[in-house]
Amino acid sequence: MVWTRLDDGTAGRLLDTAVANVQRDYPVHWTHLIESDRDLVPQRVRHPVFAGSFDWHSCVHQTWLAVRLLRLRPAIAGASAARDVLDGLITPANCAVEAEFFASPAGRHWERPYGWCWLLMLDAELRGWAASVADADAARWSAALRPLADAVRRRWLEWQSGARWPMRVGTHGNTAFATGLVLDAARAVGDEELESVGVAAALRWHGSDAGYGGFEPDAADFLSPALIEADLMRRALTGPEFAAWFDAFLPDVAAPRWQVLREPVPVPDPTDPYGSHLAGLALSRAWCWRKIAAALPQDHRHRDLAVTASAAHREAGWGYVFGHGYAAEHWLGTFAAYLDLGALTAG
Repeated sequence: MVWTRLDDGTAGRLLDTAVANVQRDYPVHWTHLIESDRDLVPQRVRHPVFAGSFDWHSCVHQTWLAVRLLRLRPAIAGASAARDVLDGLITPANCAVEAEFFASPAGRHWERPYGWCWLLMLDAELRGWAASVADADAARWSAALRPLADAVRRRWLEWQSGARWPMRVGTHGNTAFATGLVLDAARAVGDEELESVGVAAALRWHGSDAGYGGFEPDAADFLSPALIEADLMRRALTGPEFAAWFDAFLPDVAAPRWQVLREPVPVPDPTDPYGSHLAGLALSRAWCWRKIAAALPQDHRHRDLAVTASAAHREAGWGYVFGHGYAAEHWLGTFAAYLDLGALTAG
């Protein structure tokens, strides 16, 4: 299937929005545990790289979005200004402050797993760019970010190696989504330990799942718990193994009860924070259905259903990317770009 919506003009709008977002300090969703008055410091002081775009995780993935666009379309309008902004943020001194936080007790759980997975994706994107093209900016940013990425990687391995149960929610805590991104990042940079721990967790959490019976969506979902789990498992299993797993997991996906999973859900108010989540749900379902279709055999009974569902969700999701206020625009562009451009590798 050929994707054509992300032309240079649209990509330029996404880049401009991302660059504006990473510089915007307020409004901010400030979620730290406060132990004393000394902790009441501005977000930009505690997190000098990723203080913009409403919250830390959104700033990380909006930075990934800017880097991804600059890597794939170096001549895009606004590229020079974007590079200047990133150059002022991704510095050794700023990254050292962020790394110190994540190495401290306060960083043991904070932004796990959603913020962590996007940070490791950004690290892998910069490392891949710096290794494949002689781009001085990418090399400098990658080197600056590495102490922070190393601190988050250590936290990830410490947590996931012993995590017995997954989080099956449709929001930031979903462990299948985060593990899928980290698997892609690990494979892109050849990190066999990170990959092995991720695959083991996927199989431990979901290998025996069958007869899915959840009710979707919740009002705040931007991920489908069912489809994002399948998107992880097609990374962890071989083609035939995944097809058998999917048949057991969603054996009746063509039944009327799963129309709500096959078709985009209405978004009454995309300017509302939770309404924007449902807008993002269409985009994430689109890439899940597409990847599921690609992982199933050509003659699989549900492959055409998955292709059709992906196209419907993509069309619906792109309609919400621009023009619905900061609640939507501080993050939705990342999901749109991830859908159309992918990340790192074919995974």
